[in-house]
Amino acid sequence: MKYLIKQFSIGKEARNATWLICGKITQMLLSLIVGVFTARYLGPGNYGLVNYGMAFVSFFMAFCTLGINSIIIKDFIDNPHEQGLAIGTTLVLRAVSSFCSAVMIISIVALLDKNEPLTIAVVILCSISLLFHIFDTFNYWFQSKYMSKVTAIATLIAYVATSLYKIILLLLNSQILWFAFASSVDYIVLGVILSIAYKLNNGPRLKFSWNKAKYLLKNSYHYILSGMMVAIYGQTDKLMLKQMLDDASVGYYSTATAICSMWVFVLAAIIDSVHPTIMQLYKQNYSEYERKNRQLYAIVFYISFFVSILFVLFGDFAIKILYGKDYAPAGAPLKIITWYTAFSYLGVARNAWIVCEGKQKYLKYLYFSAAVINVLLNLIFIPLRGAAGAAFASLITQISTSILLPLFFKDLRKNSILMLQAITLRGIFDTDITH
Repeated sequence: MKYLIKQFSIGKEARNATWLICGKITQMLLSLIVGVFTARYLGPGNYGLVNYGMAFVSFFMAFCTLGINSIIIKDFIDNPHEQGLAIGTTLVLRAVSSFCSAVMIISIVALLDKNEPLTIAVVILCSISLLFHIFDTFNYWFQSKYMSKVTAIATLIAYVATSLYKIILLLLNSQILWFAFASSVDYIVLGVILSIAYKLNNGPRLKFSWNKAKYLLKNSYHYILSGMMVAIYGQTDKLMLKQMLDDASVGYYSTATAICSMWVFVLAAIIDSVHPTIMQLYKQNYSEYERKNRQLYAIVFYISFFVSILFVLFGDFAIKILYGKDYAPAGAPLKIITWYTAFSYLGVARNAWIVCEGKQKYLKYLYFSAAVINVLLNLIFIPLRGAAGAAFASLITQISTSILLPLFFKDLRKNSILMLQAITLRGIFDTDITH
């Protein structure tokens, strides 16, 4: 592993990733401590209900971002004099899409859970976060400038504020509705801080242009469709568990995914820090560009593999110590869903290759197939194995999406080959490789 890590240049990438990782470590500790006490206080049923509401928010998040988050860093690099125009236009577009998404979420829940006023209220409070998530756009500008120190500090402050909010709720023995609003508190604080940081760091003046809007949407609409498909197989499990079983099943599954997600900030930080370099190498040195992609895939896969082994060995013990015996059923889905991480983040790491190669149009077909597979697998396995069945369906779907399905698309096959080469450690330490 250490040889893989050494292959990454020590410099702005490493410093950028270090700030992201250090900030996320602190957030992880806060999230773990407060999250565990919150889960214990709410119990599997209410904890599952809050996560059900957040599943709707995550489901529509792809539509809210309009796929622009996948191309905006490249646009900053290609059009450095239009950065203020790109950010301002993106903020307006995302504000409109977020409002529409919140309305759609409330309408859907009012139909699906019309006899459950508490469920409807929880989902409404969770959906408020969409309106403030638009300020995440500033984060991509800081990333493009290798200034992740700013976003790391901003995100940490938001986490601290949200954690204090939850601690107060726990001390006051507050009702579930106040906890449902917690995610919105997080995005409100983060949005305010990022906006101030952008101003203090002399960010370009924000402007709006219909022409820029058309340009961004033209290049990102593939990601809107693919993002919606990703949301289907990323959140359908929780939605189907609620409708087919009960709130507690959602709670067990959410506990498993929460534990698995505690450490993935490491992968996100590495990917976010390396993506700008990959995009620059695409224009400068194609062989080095491919090698950098393999290195990134290898790092993601082997770190994930190592952590998954630890979760399989010590997962039940961790759940018992952290969440208590009431959450013991979360052990079964945890041992399955943990293997999902490696393939999920291989897909995230692939985004830079997709953008550079201009293969966005294939994503909608790729993720549509994955969404269909996931829904069918959930229909089969949830009645048989409950939360563990949902975990198995997600794992198979993610393996298919990241490696297997792209093999059936001629223009995407090359990326699957790069991933397989990375997993077998070919072309990682040198540029000579037989294709």
